[in-house]
Amino acid sequence: MTRPLSCLLTFDIEDWFQVENLRRVFPRECWDNVPRRVVGATQIILDLLEEAQVRATFFVLGWVAEREPALVSRIAARGHEIASHGHGHVLPTKLTNLEFRDDIVRARKLLEDLTGKPVVGYRAPSFSLNREHLAILAECGYRYDSSLHPFSLHDRYGRLDNLGTSLRPGVYATNGQITELALPVEHFGRLQLPISGGGYFRLYPGALFRRLVRRSVARDGHYLMYLHSWEFDAEMPRVKVPGFGLAFRHYNNLSRTAPRMRALVGMLAPMGTRFATMSEFLEDLPRDRAAA
Repeated sequence: MTRPLSCLLTFDIEDWFQVENLRRVFPRECWDNVPRRVVGATQIILDLLEEAQVRATFFVLGWVAEREPALVSRIAARGHEIASHGHGHVLPTKLTNLEFRDDIVRARKLLEDLTGKPVVGYRAPSFSLNREHLAILAECGYRYDSSLHPFSLHDRYGRLDNLGTSLRPGVYATNGQITELALPVEHFGRLQLPISGGGYFRLYPGALFRRLVRRSVARDGHYLMYLHSWEFDAEMPRVKVPGFGLAFRHYNNLSRTAPRMRALVGMLAPMGTRFATMSEFLEDLPRDRAAA
């Protein structure tokens, strides 16, 4: 029996000044003094999804949820899944295991208190996760993680190898710890082309990105995409960023994010693609999966 094609749209909800590329300009101790723009940026996403009549998964930063609780409630009220992006937006690879545990427990409790629903998914800032972190996530009640970005040229991405049983392309049972959902990367010989979203979505020509997505979803049967809320905010303040290429990576083509997202959804919908939340997608996996 042929499975329907699935598209998993996911959004990391964090403010524009919290990203790693701007960390030298906005250290954590100054965040409360920087004007927040996350509500308006996220509203653009919510309106776009409502227009297309699709649901998605929102990985919400605990720091944001503490200061914008109504935003979390609004996302949940639209029928989208709330998952965790941790609390303080510190790379897990820079935390001790105890600090990491405290971060993910604090974020999960806050989000569950705000929504009244279980929070079972996690994504690490900058995809910076290792195998020890997966075990801690499982111990703390998380059922799935989406922090594996197998693009070897990025300096911040973690490395998760030998993840055990593959339930389908890019989805791993991780030997009973937790289900891992990897971001897609297309390969042409030695050439790697990330097609999961983020800066790559804004950097590639739109037609090329959509062509690569069609290739991926036709082969794998599903497609997982991520974007940050701030990527929909073309009017965010511009600041000088020390470091080669960091400002370009942050600001490039922000005005094209929303129209390109509409074009991508418009391409996938006629293919008979089902737009699902991460948890809905997991429910369709084999019942004997290790992380059920």
